[in-house]
Amino acid sequence: MTDKQAYLQYVNRRAARSPVLRNCAAAFWVGGSICLGGQLLRALYRALGASPDAAGTLVSITLVFFSALATGLGIFDTIARYAGAGTLLPITGFANAVVSPAIDTKSEGFVLGVGAKIFTVAGPVLLYGTAASVLYGLIYWVYVLFS
Repeated sequence: MTDKQAYLQYVNRRAARSPVLRNCAAAFWVGGSICLGGQLLRALYRALGASPDAAGTLVSITLVFFSALATGLGIFDTIARYAGAGTLLPITGFANAVVSPAIDTKSEGFVLGVGAKIFTVAGPVLLYGTAASVLYGLIYWVYVLFS
């Protein structure tokens, strides 16, 4: 037996087992609750007279605002530790990914800290999301052009 195999056996014996079902259930109900809150906000904005498109935009803005606020107050991390991906998959996770580095680097100043590192987590998402949308747009344009 090699040292690597022995080490892997040692790690497997010592590693705590992850409560997969509990984690999945927590992610499901917290993520579902966030989405339910979004639907309730959409219904509220529609009842206040917003168009369907405007209501969707207002819901996104509201969820981003409250998740950024919760991140700043330290509440988001507590919920994320419990719910895991349930907080990351809705738009709230994106807001947290932008605000967290800003909070972590504020002691380095606004230019070299916050300004330089605010998109360290969200930057790749923005870059590749934009690149993918351009690629898909080109494919669609070619499809429509030759159809």
